[in-house]
Formats: sequence, C-alpha cells, structure tokens
Amino acid sequence: MLDLKHNCFKQIRFMKPLQQSFGNWVDGAKFWGREPEIELFSAKVRAGAHLLLTAQRRMGKTSLMREAARRIEIEGDRIPLFVDLQKAASPADAIVELSLATRHYAPLWAKTKSVFGNILTSIRENVETLQLNEVSVTLRAGLNAGNWAAKGDELFVHLASAEKPVVLLLDELPLLLLSILRGRDFATDPSAQITSEGRAAANSFMTWLRACCLHHQNRVTVVVSGSVGLEPILRQAAISASANHLQAFELKPWDQPTAQGCIQALALGYDLIIAPETAVAVARRLDYCVPHHVQMFFDHLKDRCVRERTLTVPAEWVDAVYEQEMLGVRGHVELSHYEERLGWVLTGSKKILAMELLTEAAVAGPLTEVAIAIVARGYPEEPKIWEALREIIWVLEHDGYLMPVAKDYTFVSPLLRDWWRKRHSLGYIPAAQRPAT
Repeated sequence: MLDLKHNCFKQIRFMKPLQQSFGNWVDGAKFWGREPEIELFSAKVRAGAHLLLTAQRRMGKTSLMREAARRIEIEGDRIPLFVDLQKAASPADAIVELSLATRHYAPLWAKTKSVFGNILTSIRENVETLQLNEVSVTLRAGLNAGNWAAKGDELFVHLASAEKPVVLLLDELPLLLLSILRGRDFATDPSAQITSEGRAAANSFMTWLRACCLHHQNRVTVVVSGSVGLEPILRQAAISASANHLQAFELKPWDQPTAQGCIQALALGYDLIIAPETAVAVARRLDYCVPHHVQMFFDHLKDRCVRERTLTVPAEWVDAVYEQEMLGVRGHVELSHYEERLGWVLTGSKKILAMELLTEAAVAGPLTEVAIAIVARGYPEEPKIWEALREIIWVLEHDGYLMPVAKDYTFVSPLLRDWWRKRHSLGYIPAAQRPAT
C-alpha cells in the first residue's frame, strides 16, 4: 500500500491538490485547466474586443469570467466589473445590477451615486451603511421603462472616464432577454411566447448596449455569456443584428490529459490513491470531458471509497461507477437541466419535437434524414414542419446537444446520450420500426 502510494505521488509530484467546489463557479486555487483559454481571452479583452462567450452548459463559462476578472484585478491595469443578470427581468433591472457592481470600486461608486442622486435622496440613512439588497430595492423603485436608457448612458460615460479601462462581464444576459421577451415566469410557464412588446423592449435594450459598446470602444470592453445560447434567442426574436458587434469566443471541453490531471489533483486533495491508468479510464469513458462531468465522476469515485473503506481507486471501478452512479438517480438530478432548458428556448410542440429527435438519436443511433422525416409525420398540427425542424436542429447544434456527422446527427456528449437513452427509451419506438403511412 505504501509503495503504491509513493509511486503514484511520484508521478504527479508537481501537481497541486485540488478541492471540489459544489457551487456554480470557481476561481483562484479551485480553477483548473484553462490556462490557454485564459491567455487568449485576456488578450482579446486587452485588444478591445467585445466577446460573446459560448459553450455547452457546465463547460465553465462563468468560472472563466470570474477567474479572468480576478486576474485582471490583480494585474491592476483594468477594472473588472462582474454583473450577474440572472434575477434581472427588465432593462431597468439590468441597469440596477450594473450600478451595484461598481460598489466595489470607490471612485466609480461615487460617480454611480451621482447618476442616481435624485433616487437615493429618498434614503434617509447613509447609503454606505445599507445592505446591498436595500440599495437595490431603492434603485429599482426609481428606474422604469422611461428613464433606464438615460441613466444607463450616464453610467457608461462614467465607466469610460474611469482612471483605467473597464472590463464589463455580463453573465446570464440570455436569461434577461427571455424574461423581457416572454415574461418573468418563462422558465415555469410552457405557454409563454414572445410578445410584440417584449420584442420591442429586448431590441431596444440590445441596440442600446451595442451603441454603448461602440461609442466607448477601448474604454469599456463588454463580455457576454449565459447558461443558454444568446444567438438562438436573438434569432427567434428577429433581432440578431443587435449583437453583431460581439466576437464569438467558444469554450471547448477539456482535452483528455487535462481531465486526467484534474482527477489526479482531486485525488491528492482528498488523500486518495488514483493511479494514472484509472484517471485515463475516467477520461476515456466520458470522452467529451465537460469539467462538471469530470467533477461528478470523481465525486462518485470518492463516495465509493468511503463506502468500501479504502483510499485506493482501482481502474476496475470506472465502468461500474459510470453505469450505476453517473447514469443513476443521482446522475439524473445533475443532468436533468439539459432537458429542462430546452423549454427555455423551444416552446410548445417544438420542445416536444426536439425531445423526440434527441430520443431517436439516443436510442436508434445517429439521427438520419429519413428518421427526421418519419418523426415529422407525427406532428400534423405544425403547419411549417420543415421550417420548425430546421430551427430545432440549429438550436440543438448551437447549444451542444447534437453535432453533424456526414448527413446525420449524433450526440456531442456520450454521457448525455447514455443518460437520455436511460431516461426516455422506455416505450419509445424508433422511427425505422414504425409502420408506414
């Protein structure tokens, strides 16, 4: 046992221990394996490029932005402002969140308070002594559809005149736009549709943001990201031109060595013995190494060590843990958001059709043109079925569910494919086995 532990540690002696994080993002010592991406991301930001950070869910977009912001702050030549728009439901809400983000930088916060002086005068107490949510409520009460753009313009002028260039990192902008387009309850209301008023408001906000980016070029750099794709939402609302100033920056999965290194670093962090061949087996089993999926796999291996009362993780465990744990009930909880978020972008019969196409791809193998045509026959209520299919396939490609292989489509992630098959195969009749009509 001691010799095995010595040999394993000898092979990874230059590796730092890594601790798991069960939150939505990581930075600092818990940030792993994205050095090339951080370097490229930082170089583009320093060059003044406005970026649209894209990736499949759980790829680490928020973590990349948070870590980039941390490093920018340490370097000291720019001011990073991270703005979480997840709870924002209107353009006015977005301006409030942006305003509150300046609170960490005294000179900028002083200028922000001057923008909202007439609103903040309603607060008798010293603003600095109030909790963040109290200031937020006050600002929200004073902003509305009639004045948010003017206040936003003033705020951008102050950002641009700061002593250093500002990097504005806007997370969950797509969720804000969905709230504007379809209402605050879009995630729980399957009948929520894009309204003309919502489209006008979303276009107004995106056009305003684009104008601010271009007007304050090189003084304020904007990075946009979210847990769902921005482009499908803009495309559905027919306002794609409002984002043509954003340069796409795709965050890809970890390569096999990076995933293997993460497994071994996590083992070091918990005093477990994972030989290199075990880490290789994990990465190969996943194949498409989404960072969160790698962490999930390690968590299941660690739990098994506790149950088995051992510190050694043999390679023989990998397949069993994948089948029993990664695809088990707990794994379903972790992966179920892939199914839920389809309804955020595709509604009504389009969501149902998308789920059937994914089930066909998971159960029958590659999704072929013939299979798509057979599945389409089951939706006579969809008047423009092939137009709907083209939109659905485009969304499934864009958001990382499917990828084209020749003329067919297959799952990008084998884990998602296997999970989808286990979740939806019961009672499903593959297209090739359906009676001709």
